Amino acid sequence: MQLKDNVWIVTGAASGMGGACAKMIVNNGGKVVIADINVRKGRKLAEELGKNAIFLKTDVTSEEDASRTVEDSINHFGKLNGLINCAALGVAEKILNKKSTHSLEHFSRVVQINLVGTFNMLKQVADKLKRNEPNQDEEQGVIINTASVAAFEGQIGQAAYSASKAGIAGLTLPAARELARYGIRVMTIAPGLFETPLYEALPESAKDTLGGMTPFPQRLGRPSEYAALSKQIIENPMLNGETIRLDGALRMPPK
Repeated sequence: MQLKDNVWIVTGAASGMGGACAKMIVNNGGKVVIADINVRKGRKLAEELGKNAIFLKTDVTSEEDASRTVEDSINHFGKLNGLINCAALGVAEKILNKKSTHSLEHFSRVVQINLVGTFNMLKQVADKLKRNEPNQDEEQGVIINTASVAAFEGQIGQAAYSASKAGIAGLTLPAARELARYGIRVMTIAPGLFETPLYEALPESAKDTLGGMTPFPQRLGRPSEYAALSKQIIENPMLNGETIRLDGALRMPPK
């Protein structure tokens, strides 16, 4: 599927990998809906990208919010061709702490945003994509989700995050198989250590240490590299039902 003249919703697009995807879409002639809860950053990015971008405040865990964002996207741009799910939350908390156990509220919140939020947006968007006219490759839409290498090598303290991201990886194939009848492809990217808002506050020495864990290139991944893979997924119709690691051969240690 081509990017030019097509419309994409990107969740978590106010910054980080989602923001890079929003820029990539507009730079390639597409139109983007920046769906995020951060109003200030979301509006600022939409203004920077111009008339081919709009910001819609969206809580991905809310069916009402997700439905409204999808409807407003179509009303504004006249159509919808795909979704890139980047909204996520991470916490570092051991199952057994010195004073207590892992907060069930924290665990539920991470799973709710990362996994349930991803599924919520996927189902809402898929319901619209199935009504699109097929293109020359019989495609009607493309959905890209974001997992993590933590889905496969979760570290100590990542029980909630790893479980949520493993759920996204597990969602990929059944969703792709079911939506194939509608010409909708479903793919997942599992990034390694990337430059995201989570790491922005760290000193350069800490970033270098984290980057040094990656065999090659020995640095943190760049959001633009995530966006580049998203572009390839969108444009290559044979990419479907798979989770692609984007990690420079990184395999996470226990801690």
